[in-house]
Amino acid sequence: MKLSFAMSTPEVTAPVPVALASGSFAERLEKAARWGYDGVELIAARPDELDAAAVRAQVGRMGLEVAAIASGAVFMVDKLTLLAADADVMRKAAARLDALIDFAAAVGAPIVTIGSFRGRLAWAGEGARERLIATLRSAAAHAAGRGVRLVLEPLNRYEGDVIHNAVEALALLGEVGHSHLGLLLDTYHVNIEEPSITDCFRQGMAAGRLWHVHLGDSNRLAPGKGHFDFASVAAALKKGGYAGYLSAELLPRPDPDAAAEATIRTMRRLIPAVR
Repeated sequence: MKLSFAMSTPEVTAPVPVALASGSFAERLEKAARWGYDGVELIAARPDELDAAAVRAQVGRMGLEVAAIASGAVFMVDKLTLLAADADVMRKAAARLDALIDFAAAVGAPIVTIGSFRGRLAWAGEGARERLIATLRSAAAHAAGRGVRLVLEPLNRYEGDVIHNAVEALALLGEVGHSHLGLLLDTYHVNIEEPSITDCFRQGMAAGRLWHVHLGDSNRLAPGKGHFDFASVAAALKKGGYAGYLSAELLPRPDPDAAAEATIRTMRRLIPAVR
């Protein structure tokens, strides 16, 4: 298992509530390496505005990997979602997802995440679930052609109205029926929605679909600042042979640097460095 944290890419100038580390893009990468992270999860909004080769080189010079490309800023900054009342918004969102996939391939990221970016069924009206399934199937096919995989994140009931837990997510993955769409579990949402904080991870691994994990304590602060049992989850992941990233995607409190440093201090006691 490897550790990363979420940070925005240079074209994202608006604040992102779950982005960590302060300073320029280069300074944040330097901090990630200095603190002992294995990689960074890049929160991108407009990948066409980025020089993917330059981003990949910057990350590599720090001895880091791009753990994933996160899609949340597309919703937060540009207000695009895969489900929306406006058909043009949905078309633009689907195209942006393809662009994120292309960017992921160019920077060497194995994963593109889909959380709040999917939108809500209530926004899109009748047939929304079927449209979401069709969009995810098309995007997964595009990802397969680029050597990238997509992960769908269950969100708690207060942040979404479709896919709240691992069982629901795995059922939808079955409906989509594509090998390049898998599961992302976020410990913050797990704490709210799952009947067992470890069984959901076991279910995802048993299905061969758990490809990414987000870290956030019960209060969405850094691990160790709430009551979530990270030790039990880390043990379950280790026993299940999980070899992917655990990526801090949480509130930057008391400040973005302190949150990132607190995360790795707590998690390194549970997950030895792989380098």
